Amino acid sequence: MQTGMGWVAGARLVSASAEAGALGLLASATMTRDELEQQIIEVKERTDKPFGVNLRADAGDAAERIDLLIRHGVKVASFALAPRPELIARLKDAGVVVIPSVGAVRHAEKVAAWGADAVMVQGGEGGGHTGAVPTSILLPSVVSAVDIPVIAAGGFHDGRGLAAALAYGAVGVGMGTRFLLTSDSSVPEAIKQRYLDFGLDGTVVTTRADGMPHRLLRTGFIDDLEKSTGIRQLVPTLRRTLAFKRMSGQSWPSLAKDALSMKRSSGRSWLQMTQAANTPMLLKAGLVDGDTGAGMLAAGQVVGLIDDLPSCEELVDRVVREAAEQLKSAAAQIIA
Repeated sequence: MQTGMGWVAGARLVSASAEAGALGLLASATMTRDELEQQIIEVKERTDKPFGVNLRADAGDAAERIDLLIRHGVKVASFALAPRPELIARLKDAGVVVIPSVGAVRHAEKVAAWGADAVMVQGGEGGGHTGAVPTSILLPSVVSAVDIPVIAAGGFHDGRGLAAALAYGAVGVGMGTRFLLTSDSSVPEAIKQRYLDFGLDGTVVTTRADGMPHRLLRTGFIDDLEKSTGIRQLVPTLRRTLAFKRMSGQSWPSLAKDALSMKRSSGRSWLQMTQAANTPMLLKAGLVDGDTGAGMLAAGQVVGLIDDLPSCEELVDRVVREAAEQLKSAAAQIIA
């Protein structure tokens, strides 16, 4: 599964992932509704394989975006936060597979009880917003707790990881950083090379971007962000909020409604909500504009193990082949 990474998982990467045999997810959180529709149409023009869309469950227009998925026959809806039971029911009634992402056993149990078809479990090794529990502990805990398919994410990049996830009881793996670092990714080549330069200690989890734990590459910009005070962050934060308003085309009342919905679902403070507008603009600066001096680069710890930029087809073929070899080798160790 190619995860829904903001500014990265667009039509080009999603269609290439789908053609390679993986399930690609469009990242809609950084798109307007019109942009999302255009991207869905483009994916369908590029491939006839199934794909999905990653949605913000707390978005003010979540219901309208779900209408869009249903109308265009999108096969899968994934969510970074638990969608409301009525949204799950609406999608399932339309034949759309619902896969929320979770970082705790109780969240997996909740969405399973609400009717989710499967769940993606991200351990603390994963990039972007993440938790503290490593995949090796979280994954088997969730597999034991729910009776729906579990997809493992956080720390996966090769066939050995897929084999391990299957051994834990997962049905597959979700990979973000590994798909970002492919030739099919639209991330600027200079930024991809920057990713390849980092080792296993090259990421840091910070709350300074938007008030929530966020795993990012340890760049000079992030070091400065970590050292800055709330007062020093205020003006840049307000400037990015205005830029995000212009980019999204939302009105101030619409932004306020979204912020209130996000606050209720995540429990963030109003200061953290003010910081939240930083995230899309800071990610855009790095992943789209290629400016590491003014942007941030989300990355899983696995970035330190990646040293090439294969196509999605090459990557998926390699991962599946390695996993099969690893499972056969492990089976040979069994003594009757």
